[in-house]
Amino acid sequence: MQQPFDVVVMGEILVEVATDQPFAHGVPAQLGISGDALNVAAAAAAAGAKVGLLSVLTDDDLGSAIAARIAELGISTSLLKFRRGQQGVYLVHSDPDGEREFSYARTGSVGSTLGPDDVDPDVFASAGAVVAGGIACAISTTARAAVVKAASLAGRFVFDPNYRPRLTTVEDATAALTELAPQAFLITPSFPGETGVLLGAATAEEAAAKLRALGTQNVAVTCGAKGIQLEADGFSAWVPAVPAPSVVDQTGAGDAFVGTLTARLVLGDDFPTAARYGAAASSLVVGGKGGTGLIPTFEQTRAHAAGSFAEGTVPSNA
Repeated sequence: MQQPFDVVVMGEILVEVATDQPFAHGVPAQLGISGDALNVAAAAAAAGAKVGLLSVLTDDDLGSAIAARIAELGISTSLLKFRRGQQGVYLVHSDPDGEREFSYARTGSVGSTLGPDDVDPDVFASAGAVVAGGIACAISTTARAAVVKAASLAGRFVFDPNYRPRLTTVEDATAALTELAPQAFLITPSFPGETGVLLGAATAEEAAAKLRALGTQNVAVTCGAKGIQLEADGFSAWVPAVPAPSVVDQTGAGDAFVGTLTARLVLGDDFPTAARYGAAASSLVVGGKGGTGLIPTFEQTRAHAAGSFAEGTVPSNA
């Protein structure tokens, strides 16, 4: 039997078609591999964790190419499943400020066939942490059931609400959050969007209090370019955001925060320190195109968190 993973991430992987211009015939595009689960897993691996990724890929050359990219990012491929079907795809157009416009082709995708039988109890119970998100809950009833099973098995279950109105309703997303919150070691909602819609909270502190009242152990409310509000037992702290050296594409920034934060908590950092590293990683990720276009090393993330990062370099004292 293999050694336990520090972090196991579950969810759907997508083919990414990115453009610098609005979608139209003949517009040049760059192919990539992304999706929230892959982005989180890549960030966790870069932060020093041993990471496994549970996802379903097509049993063809495309699936093999995606698996190769996963391995290239330092993520174990041992949990991947391969089935006949259609790989999910999304198109993303980023403007010069990094703002994005998405178009999805994922209904009935092979990734949405993820189900409870794919969740190995031994792997999930022995992992340092298990990460899942609202997107996995939204893509199919079987995927949501898989997330619920994983949460029941995990010693530390991390949930990112990742609410997407194109994928689910407010009612279903709220129901998933409410069901999973009592089992969560950590939840990472965004303010004001998710906290207002899913929790009816007017402030980050109120959102954290509502999740804590539901039984969540730790809450990190991300407040965009301002920072992160942390809440836990007898503990409250504000972690300022780390300014981005450059902004090309904001895809994957939130995922980088979740993956880095989770990895560093499992590896022994305290909550504020791990959150600071998460903030630093997310502000570096936006300098690349696509969800995994730029994955900083932990040395770069740590230097950026300390205010000594130089683009394209790894600090000599890392």
